[in-house]
Amino acid sequence: MAEVRSSGKSIDQLLEKVLCMNILSSDYFRDLLRLKTYHEVIDEIYNQVDHVEPWMTGNCRGPSTAFCLLYKFFTMKLTVKQMHGLLKHVDSPYIRAVGFLYLRYHADPKTLWSWYEPYLKDDEEFSPGSSGKMTTMGVYVRDLLLGQYYFDTLLPRIPVPVMRTIVSNLENMKFPTKPSGSTGDSSRGSEETARRPPSVKASLSVSFGQRAPHRASTRDSSPIRRTLTSPPYDARRSPSYRRSQSRDREGDRERERGSRDRDRDRDRDRERRYDYDRERERGRRYDDYDRERERRSRRDRERSRSRSRSRSKSHGRRSPARDDVSKDKKTSHVSSNLAKLKDIYGDLSSSQENGNYDSEAPRGGGTGAEEVIRLGGSSWR
Repeated sequence: MAEVRSSGKSIDQLLEKVLCMNILSSDYFRDLLRLKTYHEVIDEIYNQVDHVEPWMTGNCRGPSTAFCLLYKFFTMKLTVKQMHGLLKHVDSPYIRAVGFLYLRYHADPKTLWSWYEPYLKDDEEFSPGSSGKMTTMGVYVRDLLLGQYYFDTLLPRIPVPVMRTIVSNLENMKFPTKPSGSTGDSSRGSEETARRPPSVKASLSVSFGQRAPHRASTRDSSPIRRTLTSPPYDARRSPSYRRSQSRDREGDRERERGSRDRDRDRDRDRERRYDYDRERERGRRYDDYDRERERRSRRDRERSRSRSRSRSKSHGRRSPARDDVSKDKKTSHVSSNLAKLKDIYGDLSSSQENGNYDSEAPRGGGTGAEEVIRLGGSSWR
């Protein structure tokens, strides 16, 4: 069997983001994973659903049971035969109401009139909301066609040409062309919604950072909150009020500017102190290095002076024994030379006895005693 012709949009685009996120994060919707068939979901609607509002009421939090089961049908993608079974179900009007909601959200807007037209005169009574206000199924279906809001949530928009065709068909059938209010008021933030007791709906979107849509409008539309927190409309438009607002804004800007300047000056002073300390530490290290270098050079100079003094003292201090030894060596050397000369030329006394030698001595010029005397020096004579 063919599926119901859809609008082509995903489930996340069909429902409001806050409502969709809360359905997916609810424990009840996770528990619905145990339901595998179409008939099991119908039995769950019959046993659990007592209204078809999108949000739970009272001191409860989270999406309603009806919309969790409606999302379950979205994931199952119902066929045309299953849809007819929902719309004609006789056990509970809430089973039929969930079927009409499925069509309003999921079906192609061009096919809505063909689905809804046979049930416009249905007179089965039920209470779509939690307030207990009764209406007929035909009025409920007509409000789904004509209304843009469903209990303070947005319904998918119907294109203008399609809406004109629906309104024209309703006029031809002598039906009203304005919503009757069975699905809530036609705008958010109504007085009826504002008079509801406070509930935990204001914090429905846990971990998503968003607020339930009708609670946000309730906060602004409540008459008690309006008189306490916001000035009247005329007072807001008065020149004195605007001047006071501008003065407050100017004062806030001046304070913010002054705090920024103070922070900037503090950071600049901190950087200057840091630079000064770093330069001083660097200068101290340089001074220590110069003093150490000067100390080392002074110590080296003193060591060199002491070594030179010790060498000069050792040279100036010669012992007399060493001088005597040198003198003895010199005389022994001279005497050995004289002995060699005597061996060569003979003794002078023997040469004097020889007369020939005396007469020949002056003639030779280069021999004899004079040569011996010249060679030996004055000390030999």
